[in-house]
Amino acid sequence: MIRKVALGAAGVAAVLLAAELFGPSFLPRASAVLAAAAGLAVDPAFLAHAGATLLACGAGLAIAIMLAVPLGLLLGSVPLIERSVRPLVEFLRPIPSLALIPLAMFVWTDSHDAKTALIVYTCSWPLLINTMYGLGDVDPLAKETLRAFGFGPLAVLARVSLPSTAPFIATAVRIAASVTLIVAVSVELLAGGGGIGVFLLEAGTANRPDLVFAGTLWAGALGLAANLLFTLAERRLFRWHFTR
Repeated sequence: MIRKVALGAAGVAAVLLAAELFGPSFLPRASAVLAAAAGLAVDPAFLAHAGATLLACGAGLAIAIMLAVPLGLLLGSVPLIERSVRPLVEFLRPIPSLALIPLAMFVWTDSHDAKTALIVYTCSWPLLINTMYGLGDVDPLAKETLRAFGFGPLAVLARVSLPSTAPFIATAVRIAASVTLIVAVSVELLAGGGGIGVFLLEAGTANRPDLVFAGTLWAGALGLAANLLFTLAERRLFRWHFTR
């Protein structure tokens, strides 16, 4: 683990050094971007924008979990319903969330609500599909054993299906958490209202490319931190799943 972290840090350092020494003259140096990023860490205006983005991401992810996971359990447990709605799912799933920004802005006049709604839409698909896939991966022998001892469908779901599906749901949550930031910043760039995307627009308008790169750097850092936290939680909660 330490070796992987050291190699990753060395790779990042090499890229930054190359950007500092050989970067195009029309772009800010890596040192200037890092200095601007350090300044943003204590800038109240940027912190307010970052907080608005993270608030929308958290709210959208939580709503998506509450909606998509139960729906996935229903579709994965009742084949008749799954076959009935499968064409609708396959039709809606490929639609890019960014293509729905004008519609979301028309339905929800508040940019925060539109941003949250699109995050819910985007995050629901990996949660729904992974939950259904996890249910399909449950050992049928374990379910038949419980049924043989007189357990009903709900007991089988609670005692066998849910524990077996939980790692798949956790993986979907981790994937969805990374997607939330992409959707949030993209909506902010077009709809405004506050957030990292709005900060990037303001920095670009002010002809401050160092702040644009610094804000982008913080957006990537937040996404990386979220992915690492969810990965750590996933491995701790479902250690048995990763040691099979």
